[in-house]
Amino acid sequence: MLARRVVTALVLLAILLPAIFVFPPIAWGVLTLGFLAVGAWEWARLLPGRGGATGSGWPAVSMVLIAGALALVWRAQSQWPPMLVQAGCVLLLAFWALLAPRRLARHDARPGGGLLAAVLLFGCWLALYELRLLGPVPLLSSMAVIWVADIAAYFVGRALGRSKLAPSISPGKSWEGAIGGFFAVAVIGLLLAPAPQLQDALPALLVRGVGPVAAVATLVAIAALSIVGDLHESLLKREAGVKDSGWILPGHGGVLDRIDALIPTMPVALLIYQLLR
Repeated sequence: MLARRVVTALVLLAILLPAIFVFPPIAWGVLTLGFLAVGAWEWARLLPGRGGATGSGWPAVSMVLIAGALALVWRAQSQWPPMLVQAGCVLLLAFWALLAPRRLARHDARPGGGLLAAVLLFGCWLALYELRLLGPVPLLSSMAVIWVADIAAYFVGRALGRSKLAPSISPGKSWEGAIGGFFAVAVIGLLLAPAPQLQDALPALLVRGVGPVAAVATLVAIAALSIVGDLHESLLKREAGVKDSGWILPGHGGVLDRIDALIPTMPVALLIYQLLR
């Protein structure tokens, strides 16, 4: 199992890193659009269909692909109106910060169906593409905030975890792990912010724009939002009675299993760049 996870991770890195650093941004846009379309298919397949059977994923896939293709064509000709981008990011933030926790409290992540899945995944894809257009550092630093929080939460949770965060949804998560993730994001963000090579990174942008205290609060809030995305996907799987969202990534499950924390957080990162850069 571990060997398959490592091999899959290496293959993904071999595909994604050139798309970020070597090829033009359009390559990243096309590649990630494909990934997010697979995620839409997996999300829709976790929803109930007619008679309680698994729903069809193709309408959600079609919506993501069509919207993404139109966005790529538009973006190749001109920039998005900044107010339109910011409004879209605020609406996505409102869903994940206000509505998604209520869905978790009700133990029902299914309302909205495939249409909601397509909208949320398209919003994540658009943020990933726009961050890449800003440069590799804004894109990677935004994702790295989530990776740092997730890795720290995993190891701190394994070592110290006692108080369950959401036992009925994801029994493996603990408050101690979450706090460890918040601490790691705050400390690493502040330590790396002064580095000259990372002046376009998200932590450096926040420190310059709003000061170190507000920067830490924002990074912690982003890490907390990533947990909401993770729990939301876990609830979808629990309601569907499956362990993984899919099988396309050997050893890792589905695409949705790998990007659940990025879906709510990348639009927030883009909004921050829109407002502070």
